[in-house]
Amino acid sequence: MDKYIEIERGIITTYRKKIYRKFRKAIEEYNMIKNGDKIAICISGGKDSMLMAKCFQEFQKHGDVKFDLVFLVMNPGYNEENIDLIKSNAKLLNIPITIFDSNIFSIIEKTLDDSPCFLCAKMRRGVLYGEAERLGCNKIALGHHFDDAIETLLLNIFYGGEVKTMMPKLHSDNFNLELIRPMFYIKEDDIISWKNTNGLKFLDCACKFSKNKAESDSKRLEIKNLIKDFRSKSKYVDTSIFHSMSNVNLNAMIGWSKDKKRYSFLDEYDSKD
Repeated sequence: MDKYIEIERGIITTYRKKIYRKFRKAIEEYNMIKNGDKIAICISGGKDSMLMAKCFQEFQKHGDVKFDLVFLVMNPGYNEENIDLIKSNAKLLNIPITIFDSNIFSIIEKTLDDSPCFLCAKMRRGVLYGEAERLGCNKIALGHHFDDAIETLLLNIFYGGEVKTMMPKLHSDNFNLELIRPMFYIKEDDIISWKNTNGLKFLDCACKFSKNKAESDSKRLEIKNLIKDFRSKSKYVDTSIFHSMSNVNLNAMIGWSKDKKRYSFLDEYDSKD
């Protein structure tokens, strides 16, 4: 039996409850996919996007919705070893990837920007959107998961001074595309378990600008460790953080913003007298 067949069976059997069912739940609950969609599955080469690609293949086979997939890999300037790892994993997992080159790494290297990670992420997103649109896609899928969402929420609270998180889907401001995050309910520990159970090795961060940066300097890692500590005290704390994103009580908020307009509880406060 080919390895990919065994892995596909595992997704809908062994990991049905922790991965595949949650994948389908996010798609169905947030109405992410419609008949006739053409979706660009953005593959970075890491565990999250590779698993997402396999889940999409299973959903395409077993679901009722008819849609097309493009498995899109952008090469921002990886070394040959990293590209070879992506290609070998795609072959092993039977994922028909489409690779296109960009010169993002070389551009950032010349800018000497103080925030290369922010600039790189912004440029990569724009290039991916542009290529997906060129290929006729109307949606683009990213592999952000449950932990990414709650980490982003806490990062914005602690370091951004605002209550804001990732959205399960949103329309692009600059492209005729919709972004979807079907891994939204899947926990990172379960993705790691899937990877280890199948003996898979994926690309970690291959950014040439952050490889020498101490992990202790990463604010996201700091938040990740904080959540890990919370989990050691209560197994429900991460779920509570997650649920808070959709359980906002505006009657107990001092201020909020929507569509670039600011609101205050004082706007209607005296009218209740």
